Amino acid sequence: MVPCPWAKEAAARHRGEDIGVHLTLTAEFENYRWGPVTQAPSLLGGDGGFPSTIEDCWDHADLDESRRELRAQVERAILWGFDVTHLDSHMGVLQFRPEFFDLYLDLAATFQLPIRLPSHSAQKDTGFPFRDLAESEGVVSPDRLLFADRLREGRSLERTVMDLEPGVTEIGLQPAADNSELKSLAPDWARRVDHRDLLVHGSELRETIRRSGVDLIGWRELRDLQRAEATKP
Repeated sequence: MVPCPWAKEAAARHRGEDIGVHLTLTAEFENYRWGPVTQAPSLLGGDGGFPSTIEDCWDHADLDESRRELRAQVERAILWGFDVTHLDSHMGVLQFRPEFFDLYLDLAATFQLPIRLPSHSAQKDTGFPFRDLAESEGVVSPDRLLFADRLREGRSLERTVMDLEPGVTEIGLQPAADNSELKSLAPDWARRVDHRDLLVHGSELRETIRRSGVDLIGWRELRDLQRAEATKP
């Protein structure tokens, strides 16, 4: 999230890991604010920084200002030294409204980057064919997206892994270190700490993945696929 205060510090730690730009037009935390990196009055909420809700953004954001802001976020990440592997949209602002999705898709095509999209089943509920549009532009995305929000309820993630369908599935987690800064800004801090513990210390999860026959890949493989397809006659 390029507009956030510690984004450049993250760039200093970058060692080539798969890193996407989480395109940002909203700031949902009451006590932790961030705002545009460009001059964009329509992207400012009433209490400093970006608006706190998707609806507020959709109602007030100028599309030209949004386009400049989003492009600047990608360009700044590249300037800082990130080997950007994909794009995503914070809080789904860019995925669920056609006029904002156009900005998202245009950036993906311009920078030849894959994007995170909701699963195919969500197209019907959303009301426009975002996956079909992405495919028509040669933009790659995982086949389905699952969020592991209920990790405290038994072995839900392990069961999810064992039940995966053929294709490419992204399972989304939000790992974070247990510290006072996290607790002061995120009401769901405990879940984020659980996610980190699972990923760092979850030997049972690693064994489940091994037994399931799932192949672990990163976004770089999807980016390479998209760029290779773009060079074909």
